[in-house]
Amino acid sequence: MIVNNTSIVGVFVLELERFEDERGFFANAWSEKELDALGVESRFVEGNVSFNNRRGTLRGMHYQAAPYGQAKLVRCTRGSIYDVGVDLREDSETFKQWVGVELSAENRLMLYLPGDFAHGYVTLSDNTEVHYQVTGVYSPESGRGFRWNDPAFDIHWLALDALKINKRDREYPNFKL
Repeated sequence: MIVNNTSIVGVFVLELERFEDERGFFANAWSEKELDALGVESRFVEGNVSFNNRRGTLRGMHYQAAPYGQAKLVRCTRGSIYDVGVDLREDSETFKQWVGVELSAENRLMLYLPGDFAHGYVTLSDNTEVHYQVTGVYSPESGRGFRWNDPAFDIHWLALDALKINKRDREYPNFKL
């Protein structure tokens, strides 16, 4: 795997290191050893799939309150998304800053987010499927979220005609510590 740093410490874009021949290619999607060397959580305990019928579906911004944070390794396996992570580490120099990356079945990139980040994405094509692995089990009582367009973060979502957002995500309050 090829590790690319982002503007936020601890957030990485992972790229497949492809070994190609006439059949196609083989690649190691991720390696616990290599993630450990980066100093990040690497023991994934659940894998989740999210399917989205329509372009413009926005999911987020979601996180789990401490101590139940989930580091995530996100990959789009069908279609394309604009994936966003927001730094919620109060002691971080990049607290409340965000990073956004286009992930697609075509580019095969993955985004690694630490456990104390909020996560969300918007689909850029119809029939999009997202697969993400997490380092902790889901804890409903620690589930939190804030509005996708909260001015505290000024996330620059890719321009889309009409967003499809469920009631819960639409009605989240602005972020509070």
